[in-house]
Amino acid sequence: MMAKEEGDGPGAQSEPHTDVRQRKKPKSSESQESAKEEKINDTRTPERAPKHLLFQRFAKIFIGCLAAVTSGMMYALYLSAYHERKFWFSNRQEITEPEYFYIGIVFGLQGIYVTALFVTSWLMSGTWLAGILTVAWFIINRVDTTRIEHSIPLRENWALPYFACQVAALTGYLKSNLNTYAERFCYLLMSASTYTFMVMWEYSHYLLFLQAISLFLLDIFSVEQSDKVHEVYKIYVFSLFLGYILQFENPALLVSPLLSLVAALMLTKCLQLNVKKGTFVAKIIKVINFYLVCTLTVTLNVLMKMFVPHKENGHMLKFLEVKFGLNMTKNFTMNWLLCQESLQAPSEDFFLRLTRSSLLPFYILVLIICLLSVIQVIFRRINGKSLKESVTLEDGQIGEKPEIIYHVIHTILLGSLAMVIEGLKYIWTPYVCMLAAFGVCSPDLWMTLFKWLRVRTVHPVLLAIFLSMAVPTIIGLSLWKEFFPRLMTELSELQEFYDPDTVELMTWIKRQAPVAAVFAGSPQLMGAIKLCTGWMVTSLPLYNDDDLLKRNENIYQIYSKRSAEDIYKILTSYKANYLIVEDAICNEVGTTSGCRVKDLLDVANGHVVCEEGEKLTYSKYGRFCHEVKINYSPYVNYFTRVYWNRSYFVYKINTVISFQS
Repeated sequence: MMAKEEGDGPGAQSEPHTDVRQRKKPKSSESQESAKEEKINDTRTPERAPKHLLFQRFAKIFIGCLAAVTSGMMYALYLSAYHERKFWFSNRQEITEPEYFYIGIVFGLQGIYVTALFVTSWLMSGTWLAGILTVAWFIINRVDTTRIEHSIPLRENWALPYFACQVAALTGYLKSNLNTYAERFCYLLMSASTYTFMVMWEYSHYLLFLQAISLFLLDIFSVEQSDKVHEVYKIYVFSLFLGYILQFENPALLVSPLLSLVAALMLTKCLQLNVKKGTFVAKIIKVINFYLVCTLTVTLNVLMKMFVPHKENGHMLKFLEVKFGLNMTKNFTMNWLLCQESLQAPSEDFFLRLTRSSLLPFYILVLIICLLSVIQVIFRRINGKSLKESVTLEDGQIGEKPEIIYHVIHTILLGSLAMVIEGLKYIWTPYVCMLAAFGVCSPDLWMTLFKWLRVRTVHPVLLAIFLSMAVPTIIGLSLWKEFFPRLMTELSELQEFYDPDTVELMTWIKRQAPVAAVFAGSPQLMGAIKLCTGWMVTSLPLYNDDDLLKRNENIYQIYSKRSAEDIYKILTSYKANYLIVEDAICNEVGTTSGCRVKDLLDVANGHVVCEEGEKLTYSKYGRFCHEVKINYSPYVNYFTRVYWNRSYFVYKINTVISFQS
């Protein structure tokens, strides 16, 4: 301070200039220290919130978590009770502990599925009321949200709960106002659920590919730090290679489009130049990067398929070509897949069901508002305007939230595919429930709408908060009044599963068939035999492998017009001991023109020729499934009937052929 006083005095002017500089140094250092102290004081940890606010936050989180867990548990118990009432056997023996354990695990995973959807909607809207509405819509529309009621062993029933957990973790990870510990927890949960999902389902990497595209577009729009998005890409790479190793070097993961896309994104990231955002050069670089990513992805995928031996779903590309009219074929497998209801476009009933439960109208409303807000944000970015680090309710810009942008892009991609292939609705519809529930319960969405409408009569913030509670309450009450009695009626009714022919067949196999016997028949029946008896079968209802599809086509020849010798050679090539002919397939009367199994086989084998609008049928042999029942030569030389009932005929395939005249 003495130096300061001397420097400020009148006599300081007569001193040398160098002395003045020396005297000013302490002043400069002292000012820096004081500036640091001020900065430290400014960046100190904010004071703790009052106790009543902490209690409110804790109570909100506790009640929300309790509601989420309770919803999952109640849904799992509902599935168990419904399954017992719907598939009840009046003559069943004691169904054993392993089977109940298996079913219980699957139902428990469905409870986790619902809980994850609950949490995702809660994270997006900020209120657990959205989670409750999500669960309500999910259960009411369960015909279109899950296949668990009639197909418990499906792999998707094991895999989709983990994908829902991954989406919930990703939603939390993308949020801007996340603290370090929460961000780390979301990252770890996302890593574990991504890998588990990839292991559980053979089609998982295609679904993650769509998710990666959504994140790529999110990164292109520069709405979120690219470092976060690239951390997710690292999770993809880690999960792919770990899955490749643990799945006995599965080549399908190496040639997957997901790996090619992530590799292209990482290469482009390395080549990216640092330029000022918002400038014309930055916009040009964005376009170039987009072009590079697309080009590199296709190039890398082609190269991987050239150098990596694989049989990765080649039939899927052929199927898509035929489905979209790019190719014509007589191939049995392709035409049979086209006839499957799950691979056709969704029917009108699907949209009517979603409309009756009020889900579809609210989903469309929410999607339009969010999409327009996202487009508004994108144009602001193109014009060089920076985005706010944190979006407040008063801003009325829900499209600035990165997690919202991701979900908008993702639901559009999934919805586009679901409009082409009905089976994909079981992936899209649950997120329709989640997105619609989030929207009607989100004050930010209502505030965005009011800002566009320029509401002035009532304070927009208060009105948005009021509607975010009132609208879901009204929806919930109407759903309760209309659908809750139906759910209770379903649980109270005892629907006996009556299929004595199938039960008798399974009983005969367990009691009479040798333990080492191998059965041949339709893939659906073989799957049931494998589950119910444990006996070996020649085929299964799996459609993700070219060799297995070819095997199924060959086994289906028992319903074609081929000789007994041809059928015998086919069955013995797969080491089958017993053949099961289903009367429902042999005498099928299909409602869809040309979709009966025997019709598809006749076309594929050239036994039916269409000329001038007329079908000409010719074959040297009769239909095998009919001829083998008559018990005459040469059929009895190759096959011996050992069991039959009204629906099934079981033939032993002779090892020693004795020809009769």
